[in-house]
Amino acid sequence: MRTKKIGTMEEFALAVGLSRPTVSKFFHDPTSVRAKTRTKIEATLKQTGFRPNIFAVNLNRRRTKIIGLIVPDPTDPFYMTLARRIETEATDAGYLALVLSSNGRPEVESRAIETITALNVAGAIIAPLGEKSQRAKLKSLGKEMPLVYIDAPLDDEGPFVGTNNYQSIPLITEYLCRSGDQPTYFDTPIVNSNAIDRRKAYVATMERLNFEPRFANLPPTNEWDFEKVSFDEASRILRDGGFPTKTLLCANDRVAFGVLAAMYQAGLKVGFAPHCHYRVAGHDNQRLSAFTCPPLTTVSQDSDEMGRVALDLLFSKIDHDETEQGSNLGKDRILLNAELVLRKSA
Repeated sequence: MRTKKIGTMEEFALAVGLSRPTVSKFFHDPTSVRAKTRTKIEATLKQTGFRPNIFAVNLNRRRTKIIGLIVPDPTDPFYMTLARRIETEATDAGYLALVLSSNGRPEVESRAIETITALNVAGAIIAPLGEKSQRAKLKSLGKEMPLVYIDAPLDDEGPFVGTNNYQSIPLITEYLCRSGDQPTYFDTPIVNSNAIDRRKAYVATMERLNFEPRFANLPPTNEWDFEKVSFDEASRILRDGGFPTKTLLCANDRVAFGVLAAMYQAGLKVGFAPHCHYRVAGHDNQRLSAFTCPPLTTVSQDSDEMGRVALDLLFSKIDHDETEQGSNLGKDRILLNAELVLRKSA
């Protein structure tokens, strides 16, 4: 028969007939207690149905077994893939991954930072908002625990894992130039340093090839709703006479999705065939990129590998002696190269 409901660790310790520290030790690491004690605890767990509050358990430790992850947009396929890989790797290493989102808003990013601080996480991986990021809070957080920035750095300091934009953009730009009309660059909203770096890399590549850099005429914005922004602006440009060239290089795939939709609604065909009006290429190789109409030519940044490398880097920081963490965060800057993915859009 099941005993009365047990709600706290103290009540469970009393029911099992062991000290609170011994029970707590079991929940931190079952192999850290003797086999006879472990069997007794497991039998009482089964009898009572007690489940400890993992956050309460961790908060009683000097260093928790929780990893924090903050991303700007939980619906973005790139960040979804990152989060899944980090959660899987963290679980395999005996950690709990707590995934929070800033939803493109600085006040929400601020609350996410406060949450992982209050939970005393072992360390955190953060994809910052960029221009709108809570820089002072993130700097302060970096003094309290190991941090690794991912996708876009906060600044020139601190550990960071991302895509080598100065390799990926030349790769796609050179391909477009040698395979057809020179590309007009369609910017992403300026939300972080990736937008700036990719534009600079495009300009440098075109000038190296002795071509004039050309740009879609876009108003400045820092909104994260990339598809809507690009759809609206591409529709406007097409109504006003079209783009400077018949090939578009979009700063990321989400921007390309909006452009493709605008061209479809305008009755224009995209692709290589003689009857096609434009070619369109992107950057990132998101999951939906293979299923657009036509499938999107792009460059593939390895989000799975990015997540794995970032977590490995974070674990290396966590493994340092706690007394040295504040001064041993390092300036690791790991940039991953991308690969060209050719499909029917360009």
